[in-house]
Formats: sequence, structure tokens, C-alpha cells
Amino acid sequence: MLVVIDVQEAFRPVIERFDEVVAATLTMIRGVRAVGVPVLVTEQYPQGLGSTVPELLEDLHDIPRLPKTVFAASQADGFSLGGRDQAILCGIESHVCVAQTALDLLAGGVAVHAIGDAVGSRTADNRSAGLWRMERAGATLSTVEMALFELVGAAGGEAFKTIQRLVK
Repeated sequence: MLVVIDVQEAFRPVIERFDEVVAATLTMIRGVRAVGVPVLVTEQYPQGLGSTVPELLEDLHDIPRLPKTVFAASQADGFSLGGRDQAILCGIESHVCVAQTALDLLAGGVAVHAIGDAVGSRTADNRSAGLWRMERAGATLSTVEMALFELVGAAGGEAFKTIQRLVK
């Protein structure tokens, strides 16, 4: 399952590389949907931090967003991987909600893939520290392109064509 963590409007002015994180997250959403991987979306305190950014909402119109106040998305009421034992993580912030979600899922025996070009933090140091901590705890670090081609597995077919168009 792809877990999109807290890519919200209030973070736009304060997250380094925000537009790149949004673009990479959108590519992940479109790519995983092409291969049939479900998507879960969280929002940290949406009453105060606003909704998921409009750039993503168009592709998420049929997916409910899970509000939360805990940092580990996996601890939010209603969070479920639906019995899946693998989670792909992207979102904000690398060193807080994304890392705490990864650590919690790993502790529960879930294989975690953190998409490095689709996570952000307020500073480059915090982004790097979050990715480093996730990897040291056992998460697999990846990129959008690596993850999508791994999911599709082979050239040919509509899913491959879709992913190929997305990463060009």
C-alpha cells in the first residue's frame, strides 16, 4: 500500500523542495494505481494545517483522507494496511511523521519502502536524518522511478506504458 503522509497546504511555505515532493508524490500515486496498489492518505490536524494540496486531490478524489494528531500515521484511528505486509511511504516530514510511521510499521513486521525523492522536511539536514534513521531501522530507501519499475516488473502492457510516461 502507498501511504501518503500529510502533504498539506500549510507546509507549502516551509518545506524545502515542496513542489518537487508534491510532483514525486503525484507520480507515485498515478504509478501505483496503474499497477493496482491501493493508496492511503493521512492529514495531520487538518482543522489547523488544512487539507491535502490540490495538486494531489484531483487524483485522490475517490480516496478518503485519514485525519490524525499522532505523528506515526500507523497509530491513527482507522489506519489499516488491509492485511498487507508492505508499505511504501512518502510525504512530510521525513524526520517526524514519515520516520515515526516507518519505525512503527517496521516494529510490527511490515516491510517499509521510503521514497527518498517524495519526502520532505523543513531543512535538508532533517530530511537526510529522517531517511538515515529509517534505513538504519530496516526500511528500504528507494526513488519514485525505482519503486514504480520494481512494482511493474517487466516491460510491456498498459501499466508499464503508463509508468514509462510518468517518469519521462
